[in-house]
Amino acid sequence: MSTSYLSITFILTRLLHMNELIYKEEAFTIIGKCMDVHRFLGHGFLEAVYKDALEYEFQQAMIPYQREHTFEIPYKDKILQRKYYADFTVFDKIILEVKALDGLPEELTSRAINYLKVSGYQLCLLVNFGRPKFEFRRMVL
Repeated sequence: MSTSYLSITFILTRLLHMNELIYKEEAFTIIGKCMDVHRFLGHGFLEAVYKDALEYEFQQAMIPYQREHTFEIPYKDKILQRKYYADFTVFDKIILEVKALDGLPEELTSRAINYLKVSGYQLCLLVNFGRPKFEFRRMVL
């Protein structure tokens, strides 16, 4: 087989897989637990309350997670003094950021993308419990 044929095959395979959601099953599980929490508590609590409830849900379902996972922030040849603390890392590959706001401003999406860059993870779920209807965003790097 020629190199160009292999390259074209690789590109076509890559394009087909781009339509698939990354970590689809894991993300579905996480969002389901978030929806359970929202359905039970409703909106209006502080973020910490939703984080506590999510931690309980993850424990009950035996979902591997870490709360307040610390990531260092590299800058050129130095590690910065400030660190990034993810609300949760789940399944050791997904960042879960929890908010309780009236909406999800675009700046949170940009921040989540930066979290992905710093962590080396590929998927961040940004969830919001601050409205009557649960909402979330998926950010992929």
